[in-house]
Amino acid sequence: MKRINLLFAVLLCTFLSTVCFAQTPSVIEGRWDITIDMNGKPAPGWLEVRHSGLHTLVGDVVVNVGSARPVSKVNFENNKISFSVPPQWEQGANDLSLEGTLQDNQLTGTITFPDSKTYKYTAVRAPLLHRDGEPVWGNAVKLFTGTDLTGWHALGDNQWLAENGVLRSPKSGANLVTDATFKDFKLHIEFRYPKGSNSGVYLRGRYEVQVIDSKGMQPEAGLFGAVYGFITPSEMMAKDPGEWQTYDITLVGRMITLVANGKTVICNREIPGITGGAIDSKEAEAGPLLIQGDHGPIEYRNIIITPAK
Repeated sequence: MKRINLLFAVLLCTFLSTVCFAQTPSVIEGRWDITIDMNGKPAPGWLEVRHSGLHTLVGDVVVNVGSARPVSKVNFENNKISFSVPPQWEQGANDLSLEGTLQDNQLTGTITFPDSKTYKYTAVRAPLLHRDGEPVWGNAVKLFTGTDLTGWHALGDNQWLAENGVLRSPKSGANLVTDATFKDFKLHIEFRYPKGSNSGVYLRGRYEVQVIDSKGMQPEAGLFGAVYGFITPSEMMAKDPGEWQTYDITLVGRMITLVANGKTVICNREIPGITGGAIDSKEAEAGPLLIQGDHGPIEYRNIIITPAK
């Protein structure tokens, strides 16, 4: 009996110690969808804040372009937030810094880029995008006719061509997006790239699945089969340049499953937020399919989407 009482006392002390020393969640914690006013043109961003240990807030941030980058410390006091991260793809040698104020469950403030230019931003809580029940799939739809660009438009001067059933971008240029928008769907898409080239398929125009010459490399969050900057595929399934390859993607809410060249490399994983180069940060809304055409020559064919009803 004494041993039982002693064991109970130890367990009780451990529980009370955990309760006493656990960090109380801060009101700034969570995910935020950011819209940056860049001289009248909106640009997307994303921020996640979470606690680390007893006293520190950390996070991840996506600002306009590039991948999610870690924030080693988020300062938050009296409803004021601030942090800095090293430059990534931006021009300039300074850190990228964010400051803002939390009021009425909305963030407003400024972002100063490594080139010292400062822009205003607003941010709202990112939606959870939870779905109740399994999706009921509708009819499959061919998004590319094989003969012309009907149903698509370029975001800039168009260099895309439709030739012999192939959607081709012969050189770096504009990205291409569907006129139609989608929420939950299954997507089949085939692609081919020359050696060293780089493209991507943006789901809802916000979440990039990376298309890049990666055969023989170790899986990374920026290589073939990854959700750029967020999710690393379980193995590298890239073929040689010049070969046709396939992605079969299921997106339901934030949950993605990706089959690359017949192998499941991402299985029902959550996409935390938008990736660099997204069309916007309005995650609750339907969005188009976007094909990246600004990173080198690329070809696509047999683009078939099956939306959820």
